[in-house]
Amino acid sequence: MKFRPLHDRVVVRRLDQNQKTAGGIIIPDTAQEKPMEGEVIAAGPGTRGEDGKLKALDVKKGDKILFGKWSGTEVKLDGEELLIMKESDIMGIIG
Repeated sequence: MKFRPLHDRVVVRRLDQNQKTAGGIIIPDTAQEKPMEGEVIAAGPGTRGEDGKLKALDVKKGDKILFGKWSGTEVKLDGEELLIMKESDIMGIIG
């Protein structure tokens, strides 16, 4: 991928959710909610504080994260649908 996020932005790939319910019913794509879990593909260098020093991000490439339902901006890079969001939209890192 030839895209590098700036400042406190991260590029996220959504992780697939189960397409079956616990009872075995298959949910069609049109009825499924978009997953709120993802993997960080790329992260910016961080933000500059008032003192001018760079504050690195808490997330890094490869982290599995949980984010808000309507977080980020959907983009298509190299034929793949990804999200670009600010670090503040991320709720936490999963395990």
